Amino acid sequence: MKNDIKKAIRDTIPVLSGYIVLGMGFGILMQTKGYGIWWTLAMSAFVYAGSMQYLAVDLLTGGASLISAAITTLMVNARHLFYGISMVDRYKGTGKKKPYLIFALTDETYSLVCSGNEDKSEEERHRYYFLVSLFDQIYWVCGSVIGALLGQVIPFSTEGIDFALTALFVTVFVEQWKSTKDHLPAIIGVMASVICLVVFGAGDFLIPAMVLITVLLSALKLVRREEKAK
Repeated sequence: MKNDIKKAIRDTIPVLSGYIVLGMGFGILMQTKGYGIWWTLAMSAFVYAGSMQYLAVDLLTGGASLISAAITTLMVNARHLFYGISMVDRYKGTGKKKPYLIFALTDETYSLVCSGNEDKSEEERHRYYFLVSLFDQIYWVCGSVIGALLGQVIPFSTEGIDFALTALFVTVFVEQWKSTKDHLPAIIGVMASVICLVVFGAGDFLIPAMVLITVLLSALKLVRREEKAK
């Protein structure tokens, strides 16, 4: 168990650096909008939706209707539909951990969970999935609370803080690339995203890219399974 905890902490260090900064930005934003530390803690603990939490602040302060909030949430987090589909096999047999694993599946957690550990036993893999998910949320909650506390005493400008998310994605991608010899899935993801960006534009490429990546990776998995069967 100790080795599992050490590995999960080591693997989530890149996420720690990003989530602390982004969480602090959210906490500061909540404070400047008039929501105290308890609101910040509750949202990060029970909503835990990253970029959607930032948007939720504007929805709350702008008096958006439930329908508008629901549609916005669906559009922003639609990629998790595809994440979830690809995790069906990995999360099979996780038992009581499954509800939390589903709830805590963020972009960065997804990347780490998919980055190998195929040589481990099923029990060890499931424990690793849970620990990575838990530590990542702890980082986000801690960052949010720190930001809310700092926002009470120090004026901050949050301009440009969202770039930390881009930097975090790059860091996780590099770490995943270095940790495996099979780079084809990563290349497929990058190429599919670039193609959809060119075809659909920056504002509409995310969902088509997720669909294309899911289709291509599923096809790749089927091809490899057939080759292995032969």
